[in-house]
Amino acid sequence: MGRLTVLKQIARDLAAQFGPDCEIVIHDLKTKDPEHSIVHIENGHVTNRHVGDGPSSAVFDVIRKKNKKDTNLEDHAGYLMKTSDGKILKCSTSYIRDDDGSLHYVFGINYDITRLTMIESALHSLITPVNKEEKPREITHNVNDLLDHLIEESVALVGKPVALMNKEDKVTAIQFLNDSGAFLITKSGDKVANYFGISKYTLYSYIDVNK
Repeated sequence: MGRLTVLKQIARDLAAQFGPDCEIVIHDLKTKDPEHSIVHIENGHVTNRHVGDGPSSAVFDVIRKKNKKDTNLEDHAGYLMKTSDGKILKCSTSYIRDDDGSLHYVFGINYDITRLTMIESALHSLITPVNKEEKPREITHNVNDLLDHLIEESVALVGKPVALMNKEDKVTAIQFLNDSGAFLITKSGDKVANYFGISKYTLYSYIDVNK
């Protein structure tokens, strides 16, 4: 079975797998007429090309390099191209060589991602918070979990573990908890005071600092 036959089979399978937005094109670099290099194409409607059409600028550049005996080419995957009618394509190009190492075919995959980019844009605007710096808040199952989470946030705000906190650090953390409504939770004062290694009297004095 010849290389072209195998490549055509792979092209058909890929087109069937990824659907009508995926164009698979095969160029023959050894054709006697390089201006008509396409020997097989699946879903040609993506770029409006047919068998017998000419090469793209990228493929023409390969033909030019081949004619100059420059065969130092590497496969190129996942790059973007744009059609004349505005479609955005995600493309991959493979260079198929004969047994002697000479370039023979270019196997191209061109996936039309135009609609996907529109969906991405719509999703981005939908999921982006009004305050872009705001981090997602954890959904807790009960008030005890909520208090634990708020304490973790207060420690993260200070940026150091409790054992290394000075008075100013603890004042910052406790005022954050107060502003977050932590002390509306029953017996939260006892838990917070114990966590930060201070008395309840000290706790309330930290809450009242600068008030």
